Order: sequence, then structure tokens, then C-alpha cells
Amino acid sequence: LQKELLKYKQEARNLQGIKVRRDALQQRLLQQDASVLQLKQELLRANMDKEELHNQNVDLQRKVEERNRLLAEYKKELCQKDRHLQQHQSKLDEMLRQLSEASYQQVDLERELEHKEALLAHCMKREAEE
Repeated sequence: LQKELLKYKQEARNLQGIKVRRDALQQRLLQQDASVLQLKQELLRANMDKEELHNQNVDLQRKVEERNRLLAEYKKELCQKDRHLQQHQSKLDEMLRQLSEASYQQVDLERELEHKEALLAHCMKREAEE
């Protein structure tokens, strides 16, 4: 009986050890499940953040494309205005050249007129003397 009692006590200790280990394993499993759940939540948040960043990136890309299109239009307009400005500058330069030539001609004509008036006055004076 004593041997049997020792045997059963040993078996009870073994079962108790198994139960303790099982409880510890269950506790670890619960902790791991909680960790997995937390990781899943973090992954979900990260995916939502990633999706939001992707949407912002798409929006920013669209804005960049729109600004690039506007910039190209402004550059085109600026080139046209530069060409017009160069044309007007050329016309202005030509007009200034013509004005300068006309001014020189006017000065020459005024000198010639003064000379002819002087000659005429001289001739009239001579004729009056004769």
C-alpha cells in the first residue's frame, strides 16, 4: 500500500507539474495572442497611414502636374511677349535711326536755307546797289 501510495503521490506530483506547465503555456499563449492582436492593430494603422500617404502623394503629383502645365503655358506666353518686345524694339531702333537721319537732314536743310537766304540777301543788296 505504501508503495502504491508513493506511486500515486509521484503521479499526482507529475500531474501537478504538467498542470503548472500547461497553465504557464496557456498564459504564454494568451500573451502571444495579445501581442498578435496588438501587432495586427498596428499593421492596420500602418496600412491606413500608408493609404493616406499614397492618396496625399497622388494629390501632390496631380498638383505638380498642374503647376508644370501652367509653368509651360507661362513660359510660352513669355516667349511670345519677348518676340513681340524684340519686334517693337527693332521698330523703335529703326524709327530712332530714321528720326536721327531726318534731324541731320533738317539741320543740313536749315544751313542750306540760311546760306541761300544769305546769298539772296547779298544778291538783293547788290541789285539794289546797281
